Amino acid sequence: MLCQNLPGVALRRAHCGGESAIFGQLADLTILIFVTAALYGSVGQAGASGYLAAMGLAGLDPTVMKPTALALNILVAGIGAVQFSRAGLFSWRAFYPFGVLGFPFSLIGGAINLPGRAYYPAVGIMLLLAAIQLVRSARRAPEDQEIPPKEPPFLPSLLAGAGIGFVSGVTGTGGGIYLGPVILIMNWVEVRKAAAVTAAYNLLNSTAALVGAYATLNTLPKALPWWLMAAGFGGLIGTTVGSRYLPDKALRYVLAGILVISGAKLILS
Repeated sequence: MLCQNLPGVALRRAHCGGESAIFGQLADLTILIFVTAALYGSVGQAGASGYLAAMGLAGLDPTVMKPTALALNILVAGIGAVQFSRAGLFSWRAFYPFGVLGFPFSLIGGAINLPGRAYYPAVGIMLLLAAIQLVRSARRAPEDQEIPPKEPPFLPSLLAGAGIGFVSGVTGTGGGIYLGPVILIMNWVEVRKAAAVTAAYNLLNSTAALVGAYATLNTLPKALPWWLMAAGFGGLIGTTVGSRYLPDKALRYVLAGILVISGAKLILS
């Protein structure tokens, strides 16, 4: 009976095979969540795509993955928003064009639940696209870019926020993993301020997506408190570093590599 209550196929098999296996796998996933939160938080991300990748590799069910990733995302995004704001990097004018339509479209997307056979490939493709965007943004050296405007263009920002909000709601990500690279590639906001905008966008959209998802997905794993603590500590460390220093190119390449491996695994699973 206990095996049936575990949140994923791999975890149920591990538990039925022995208590040590299930605790070992849960511990591994907790460590992955901590590392993911720290790495993503340092560049203004909340880590939802990384959490999805880790949970997918652990074999959690899609019905568990989506709300869990969003819950972790809200915590880390909240920490990031506070840290970047305290560092004087947050601007309401730079943020609100992305959030005006991002919130309602993320709410709509959060209420859409893909079946397992479609969810894993969809999330995998999103992870691969995020990896490409991270590599592209990392290859653009700051000295090669034009000086960004003080404020992002309103209409393009509005449309970008809406589109990314919907996609992030459907897939269970906060959208920052897509918005951050888009902002940098389009040269709409300076690098460190883009991280602040991304953190706030993640917080807003993750909350909306979780509200939308909770209407149909009312299950959360019992291990969530442990994962929240791991994400909280990791996010605090990462955002503290990221709010004071420019993101490292090497870090983005490492994240891109993780996303490629995890995205391919989900697509082929």
